[in-house]
Amino acid sequence: MSPTMPSGSGALPIRIGIPWRTTQEQREGKREKLDYYFAAVRKAGGEPFEIELDQPPAQLQEQLLEVDGFVLPGSPADVDPSRYGAPKHHKTNDLDANRDRTDFAILDHAFQTGKPLLAICFGCQSLNVYLKGTLIQDLRAERPDSMAHGRTDLPLGAPRGDIEHQAEFLPGSLLARLNRAAAGKINSSHHQAIDKTGENLRVTARAPDGTIEGVEWIVDAHWIVGVQWHPERMPDDALSQRLFAEFVSAVRATRGSVVHKA
Repeated sequence: MSPTMPSGSGALPIRIGIPWRTTQEQREGKREKLDYYFAAVRKAGGEPFEIELDQPPAQLQEQLLEVDGFVLPGSPADVDPSRYGAPKHHKTNDLDANRDRTDFAILDHAFQTGKPLLAICFGCQSLNVYLKGTLIQDLRAERPDSMAHGRTDLPLGAPRGDIEHQAEFLPGSLLARLNRAAAGKINSSHHQAIDKTGENLRVTARAPDGTIEGVEWIVDAHWIVGVQWHPERMPDDALSQRLFAEFVSAVRATRGSVVHKA
């Protein structure tokens, strides 16, 4: 169901739509990892609302109209490789057709209206595929010289928790400005990554092995940023805080002036 938006006096909240990570998590009410995104958005001054993945298309479209901006979260699923014209690799995780459909509906709406969007991990990959890019379906299988980017890349018995590694940020990019330096440390929990970059996306962050870690929309002032890492799981990290704050600020500045592009 579409969420009930708060009413009453005072300024309306900055409404951020966040789809569930998977259909299974939604149906079982498992929201522990979804709540990391909710907490990060709230900390930055926004009000998050969950977007269900199995609602009828007309109901989904009605809900999208009520939202001012979007966060596309990570997921244990992988983007359906048929969406970028590739056969399914044996290392590709389970697919979630509802999540793919919902992400693409959100992306359609965001690009039609100019609403800001922050795409994280799976969401970043979904953004790239939506813009006609492709994905590496398994870094270790297809790029054997790549560094460890997730717990599954570590030897048995290694400490659990997100891997952290360095990243280089493109000078002059939004991510470089928010990081306030050309290099920084990010966390990492993924086995897929961007291969061919989507149309009108600029690569603005890379890992030391060349893996793409950040992309930004370059056509106009529309705020569209994708990051391969998980800033929502780094609540005390300055770059993560600035990224969410910048996103919510962009949503606030854009609200009321969105346009429906032809």
